Amino acid sequence: MFHIPVLLTETIGMLSPQKGDRILDCTFGGGGHTKALLEAADCYVYGLDCDPDSTKRAESIKGKYPDRFDFTLCKFSQASEILKERDKFDAVLFDFGMSSFQVDDASRGFSFSKEGRLDMRMSLEGLSAYDAANSFSEEDIAAIIHSYGNESISRAKKIASAIAEARKLKAIETTTELREIVRKAVGFSAVHKKYSKIDAATKTFQAFRIFVNDELTEIDSALTKLSRILNDNAKIATISFHALEDGIVKNWARARKDCISPINKSVIKASKEEILENPRSRSAILRGFVYNKKEEDYSFKDGGKAAS
Repeated sequence: MFHIPVLLTETIGMLSPQKGDRILDCTFGGGGHTKALLEAADCYVYGLDCDPDSTKRAESIKGKYPDRFDFTLCKFSQASEILKERDKFDAVLFDFGMSSFQVDDASRGFSFSKEGRLDMRMSLEGLSAYDAANSFSEEDIAAIIHSYGNESISRAKKIASAIAEARKLKAIETTTELREIVRKAVGFSAVHKKYSKIDAATKTFQAFRIFVNDELTEIDSALTKLSRILNDNAKIATISFHALEDGIVKNWARARKDCISPINKSVIKASKEEILENPRSRSAILRGFVYNKKEEDYSFKDGGKAAS
């Protein structure tokens, strides 16, 4: 398996690491962004990730940069509590997408293109997609697919009904079983776009993954508490992959407009060249911000709900 970090050049340029900077990589994943930061300047990087499989990759980087890199296995929403006794950071990176290692490992159950047990848990703990698909009510499944997959209500109900009918015969155990159920429910006509062909099952798999990992709450919680561990004029970079993630980022920044200012006026997206090399970058959106300490621990007035 090979991991290609998304928007790497643009992200490093935005964070512009300098000698002595302390940088927090909240979504370590395959370690691509962390390695690039360490190579770009004589800086220190602290990595976080909830996926136990990321530990070995972190150990490899620690071996090369023993004095400039540390890692903790945890959810990034826990960053402010875990790091509160340490020196604060000059830059922070969030890459909300899955790592290539997660997608390419069939046993993790993230990808409908590979046969594997239906799982999707980033931390390998708690409720799995198998549990949700086989035990949740038809109504709850429809709500998950509509809310987290951006499917229309009518399509979400069709898919949920098909899932409920299929599991009467046998448990839905694998990724390909769920994929075929969705395809039959709504038709296998893909949506054609300039650089991609989106499978009919894509949004359902996204929905289950977001729900199982409570991803939107994680993002909101991490951003809301971020000021506690930042130095003045710290830079923040966020890479989102769909409107739900990006909406939380935009609402967070708007609610703190007197202490958060954007670096880039427009979002930064992957070039045609990068998309051809790494199709998973096609939906990536990079935003950058600078934080100043006018209002420490400012409360998120609307509770962090994503923009509509």
